[in-house]
Amino acid sequence: MDVRLGVTYTSKELVVDVGDDMDSAGLRKAVESAMAEPGGMFWLTDRRGRQVGVPVERLSYVEIGSPDTGPRVGFGS
Repeated sequence: MDVRLGVTYTSKELVVDVGDDMDSAGLRKAVESAMAEPGGMFWLTDRRGRQVGVPVERLSYVEIGSPDTGPRVGFGS
């Protein structure tokens, strides 16, 4: 599952592949609890065990979803 993080004052987003075993509802609760603590950090661990942290006051959005199944070929797919 991909998690896309928008960070204020940057033109690019962070994309973290957290693995398919991660529960989206649990991840959503983790985001909400991190946002409730002013001055805190929001941490994610990717499939390889690397950790990504973003200060919560710099988060502009969090998009939780699955990666594309592969390249699309043809019209209207």
